[in-house]
Amino acid sequence: MKGKAGIGLLAALVLAGCAVDPERMTWQDQAYFAQDRLQRVTADQEPVTHAISLYEAMARAIKYNLDIRVEAMEAALRIQEIDLSRYDLLPRLVASSGYVGRDKPDGSSTSSADTSYVNADLTFSWNILDFGLSYVRAKQAADKYLMQEEMKRKIVNRTIEDVRTAYWRAVSYDRLISRMRALEGRVQQALSDTRSLASNGSTSPIAALSYERELLQIRRELEQLENQLRIAKSQLAALMNVPPDQDFALVIPERRPLNMSLSSNYHKLYMTALSNRPEMHELAYQMRINDRELDASLLQLLPGLQLYAGANYDSNDFLNDASWISWGAKASWNLLRAFSIPATHRKIDAQAQMLDTKSLSVAMAIMTQVHVSRARFLQARKEYKTAQELATVQNKLLKQIRTETAAQRTSEQILIREEMNALVTDSKLDMVYADLQNAYGNAYASLGLDPFPDGLSASMGVSQMSRVLSDMWLERGADPTLALN
Repeated sequence: MKGKAGIGLLAALVLAGCAVDPERMTWQDQAYFAQDRLQRVTADQEPVTHAISLYEAMARAIKYNLDIRVEAMEAALRIQEIDLSRYDLLPRLVASSGYVGRDKPDGSSTSSADTSYVNADLTFSWNILDFGLSYVRAKQAADKYLMQEEMKRKIVNRTIEDVRTAYWRAVSYDRLISRMRALEGRVQQALSDTRSLASNGSTSPIAALSYERELLQIRRELEQLENQLRIAKSQLAALMNVPPDQDFALVIPERRPLNMSLSSNYHKLYMTALSNRPEMHELAYQMRINDRELDASLLQLLPGLQLYAGANYDSNDFLNDASWISWGAKASWNLLRAFSIPATHRKIDAQAQMLDTKSLSVAMAIMTQVHVSRARFLQARKEYKTAQELATVQNKLLKQIRTETAAQRTSEQILIREEMNALVTDSKLDMVYADLQNAYGNAYASLGLDPFPDGLSASMGVSQMSRVLSDMWLERGADPTLALN
């Protein structure tokens, strides 16, 4: 009893010593962690040394965007899981050894044993049932990798669409700001001159106040436009993984017409989208994984057959042979598992029905997105045409006012007002064009057509990726469904 009490006390002391209390990170540890991430978040990237074009912005997003890199690493992790699952298909080779000691010899009328001896064995075994289950699990792991690839593709598509929107809005902001800064001094001087004329009676107070009100209203509208566009450059920087405080210039391209024409054959558009969208591919793989779960449940119902052979050694001096070879076969069958099979099958069937219904729901959502994106693109193109006509008229009017001002037939104040009106009109045209570009990219995204060509790799340099992306998008001018031919 005393011996048992001693063992119990020793076990209690060991368990008490193994107790673990929560340990908060020190301030120094947290500071080091933060400093390390601050240094690494934009490390190993090509520096920004020149104005960034749309396609370079796309290339930098694909190469450096952290959300995309996380998805790529998730896919790489799935590959490792597939490689690991292949080892489960192999037979097992187990080596074991042990030491046995007793205070009294193990003896009987027929056998004896040393008070201490060593034994060891090397056993090769193969369970056929485990092999079959491991094969099914390996196939499921492969499908999970393919699902992860589709998730990565979805993230890339969304990121490129966001880059296109942010880029064109940032370009609009740069155009607006440069012209606003050039007009600021003249606007302030015009307001000052108007107030002076009104105060000394050179012009009607009502006319002066009306002009001042109109000028201030135009300036407020410009400031509202500036506020809407201000964050676009920061959003673009985040998408490219450029530090938010780093200043960079953008290539200011001309507004070019978009020649894309979407087919009015909705059946063709829907088939293109449902055949290409990553959401549909992901669900198809998920349904295949569920189908294989049924195979796994049926395999588990079968008896397990294990074959084994091994080499053995025992140092017991009382044995006639210290080493020997053994072999055999074992069969096992969990009879109670049969009772759980109906419930397992019901669960798998319910999961299959849920996934099937979900696929119909996703299909309807995709069809709606295709319809809306086409309508949105057509509407954006119509709005851009109207904004273009309005800008043309406003600039013609400005040209006439400049001629009249040069001939001293109208005042500088009128010229400044029309220059500000022209700036508002051109800025709105830029915003409408940015919306058109966004609708253009969204139409491709709704059809599931990738915004990057096959073979594009993040291992390429930014300039090479930019050229490849530019060539692909310049070729996209017709019905995007032609890309499937």
